[in-house]
Amino acid sequence: MKRISILGSTGSVGTQTLDVARWRGYEVVGLAAGKNAELLVGQAQEFRPKLVSCHPDVAAQVEPHLPSGTRLVGGLEGSEEVAQLEADTVVAAISGIAGLKPTSAALKAGRHVALANKEAMVVAGPLVWDLARANEALLTPVDSEHSALFQCLIGEAKESVASLILTASGGPFRNEPADLSKVTPKQALKHPNWDMGSKITIDSATLFNKGLEVLEAHFLFELPLEKIEVVVHPQSLIHSFVRFKDGNLKAQIGPHDMRVPIHFAIEYPERPEIPLEPLPLRGTWELFEPDLQRFPSLALAYKAGEMGGLAPAALNAADEVAVEAFMSGQIGFMDIPRLLEGVLESLDNAELSWESIDETDTWARETCKEIIKSRR
Repeated sequence: MKRISILGSTGSVGTQTLDVARWRGYEVVGLAAGKNAELLVGQAQEFRPKLVSCHPDVAAQVEPHLPSGTRLVGGLEGSEEVAQLEADTVVAAISGIAGLKPTSAALKAGRHVALANKEAMVVAGPLVWDLARANEALLTPVDSEHSALFQCLIGEAKESVASLILTASGGPFRNEPADLSKVTPKQALKHPNWDMGSKITIDSATLFNKGLEVLEAHFLFELPLEKIEVVVHPQSLIHSFVRFKDGNLKAQIGPHDMRVPIHFAIEYPERPEIPLEPLPLRGTWELFEPDLQRFPSLALAYKAGEMGGLAPAALNAADEVAVEAFMSGQIGFMDIPRLLEGVLESLDNAELSWESIDETDTWARETCKEIIKSRR
């Protein structure tokens, strides 16, 4: 029986990981969550982990309802302790920059990390790899696109790769409306293919999420940025391609079900059977070039990657502030890329380090908020 810990157990990836645990009969030894006390309590009562972590604001609601033998630790300290428990796999699914320190703690402990927190690789990719290698920790990607690339690259020499091609659905606004400036949060949250959290859904609508995935692929597979391409595939069934120098391409195809890449990331290199119907191979599958004029956030992600250093960290932090401002009605949809561009233009870039990541994250958030205030 595999033992797993889940960082971000009450989020979209976390709850689907628990579905996989039910399929496979995993022992869940640790759960780290935020403020969703009711869901966390239900998970703890079902799986009876050794350790649970939550936001300090809800600890008093959670603790009285935990099963006998389950210990509670609040805050960041708790999530890091969950990350370091004895486990076969730690699923790193805390969204945003908040997931970086617990993910790093798991790597320091030499754990196999199934990585769903793309921001960890985006803002600290080289440092994350240094940690993994120094502690002989295994990293397997959970994002459907990066899982696809990982699978296509198994058994292949890096020198034979011409490019990695990430697919993007195009989001809800691929073709219309013509004027995106009037888009509302309600409209932006209607993703055509995937059921995800609000932040990643808004990022998918701006195509910024695909920009994060470009940077994640660049760092995760340690290939030059110019070898990372994006193609729009509205059906979201081809999850990514690898183009080889000899003219061949490999593609990985699968259903709109995140439990499939989660299962593969945990079970790698095995492929045990799972209780899902086979994907029917029929219908029209389309491929288009992304429109960078309509979706400038994708181009800005490439720009941050080219700048290197702390630019990806600054861009990621600015986007978290910009999306929150859009969701609360402070700014319009097309103000999001304008804010990202403004933060990148203001950045005094420097060499990447663990210390500078925190400083740059704070600076970028404050700068983004100041730009929002100045435009009111």
